[in-house]
Amino acid sequence: MSQHADPSVPVGPAARIAAGYAFTGPALDLGALLWDGHVLPDRQIRIPLSMLNRHGLVAGATGTGKTKTLQLIAEQLSAHGVPVFLADIKGDVSGISAPGAENEKVRERAADVAQDWQPTGCPTEFYALGGIGTGIPVRATVTAFGPVLMSKVLQLNQTQEQSLGLIFHYADSKGLDLIDLKDLRAVVAFLVSDEGKAELKGIGGLSTATAGVILRALTAFERQGASEFFGEPEFDTSEFLSTAADGRGTVSVLELPAVQDKPRLFSTFLMWLLADLYGDLPEVGDLERPKLVFFFDEAHLLFNGASKAFLESITQTVRLIRSKGVGVFFVTQTPKDVPGDVLAQLGNRVQHALRAFTPDDDKALKATVKTFPNSAYDLEELLTGLGTGEAVITVLSENGAPTPVAATRLRAPRSLMGPIEATALDRAVKSSPLYARYAEPIDRESAYEKISAEQAAAEAAAEAAAAEAEAEKQAKAAEQAAARGARGAAKPDPSLAEQVVGSGLFRSLARSIGTQLGREISRSLFGTARRRR
Repeated sequence: MSQHADPSVPVGPAARIAAGYAFTGPALDLGALLWDGHVLPDRQIRIPLSMLNRHGLVAGATGTGKTKTLQLIAEQLSAHGVPVFLADIKGDVSGISAPGAENEKVRERAADVAQDWQPTGCPTEFYALGGIGTGIPVRATVTAFGPVLMSKVLQLNQTQEQSLGLIFHYADSKGLDLIDLKDLRAVVAFLVSDEGKAELKGIGGLSTATAGVILRALTAFERQGASEFFGEPEFDTSEFLSTAADGRGTVSVLELPAVQDKPRLFSTFLMWLLADLYGDLPEVGDLERPKLVFFFDEAHLLFNGASKAFLESITQTVRLIRSKGVGVFFVTQTPKDVPGDVLAQLGNRVQHALRAFTPDDDKALKATVKTFPNSAYDLEELLTGLGTGEAVITVLSENGAPTPVAATRLRAPRSLMGPIEATALDRAVKSSPLYARYAEPIDRESAYEKISAEQAAAEAAAEAAAAEAEAEKQAKAAEQAAARGARGAAKPDPSLAEQVVGSGLFRSLARSIGTQLGREISRSLFGTARRRR
């Protein structure tokens, strides 16, 4: 929709808008102001570095340039020494690690917005959930993931979610480490078994039927290949806070193309990463620059079908993590994809074009316009007419007040706009010092092994008791035959079989483990647990 700058364009309203972006402190350069169909390169639109922890929203229809906007913001944050986390859903963000390729389009864009464009890549680490795909494996233990997030990926209802919380509480209190999915399955299977019924009754509000539903959901989840994502070594999210030797912030890219068919899982895993950061980081208040900016792509996947407890936990995490120096940007198609309580906390807005082809589209357009401050633009008309790489922007100024709404032609990223070669990606992953730390899974003794060992021991004891009972029976028969039916023999001590049956296999297990290792794991907003240090 834009043209080259025209000196004859009246700049009174444009000057007032641009004055709202004339910050004195460090800021990221987003682009040049658009007014009345013209680009005004001397009217720069920026966002204060100190306001990046006030969170933000990048929205727009498919193909309008959201990914390039993330890239533009991320590479400037890195240049300012701020680490960045990005989720790469489609596999086209890896280019942030390599210098961009100059071409006619880049030169034209740079001239339009008065950008001194120089090709520059960023220091980058690449990760992959469970090691599926190319990246340093990111795993979580089931204990750390917690019952609220696990309920989301298992698609449990509110009652079942509460019951799963009771199961986690039981495992925590009995010292049964839930490292991977088979650990959780073993505990649930025990609780619904004949041997575990006594323990089940001791867990208030957990019915056999509900536990059975959870067990079936777990089994189906494992069959979908989810086991790879849970286990040890558990990823330490403080790795995301690193900087390069030259002081630039590291860009952590989570490569998700190999698991994009599991949107509920990867979106919930992103929330675990954020919740884990929240649990570990200290309070720091408002900083001159954030410790980390976390881009939450395909945000609508996180909120779809979310329980009340899950939404409340997201809202509280976003509200409180700001004071720990972390900024969160949600990336989605329209603001209505984000619940109102979360949207209200997103102080910085970059809205790309919206389409209005259907009545639902028109409704979404009108709802989007209502989320912006009063504007000198006709926003309904503007939002449907923006070109690729153009956006409507409002941010928080250095004093925390919203800036005027500004139609903006965005700058071109200086890194490669597209994926790097597969061989280069693999080489970057394998050469990282973090790869050796997380590459190989560890399967240490945990709930599954403890329960299996006790079960095997009990089976062996039962066999021995049965053999002893049979031997006693035969000896007694022989004795009776020898005594010719003598009566009044002293009652023997309880046999081993009677002792085993009387003690209850898993009741004994739970009691002994609870005595030896019993502890209560401290859980956060999502029920996530702190990592062992």
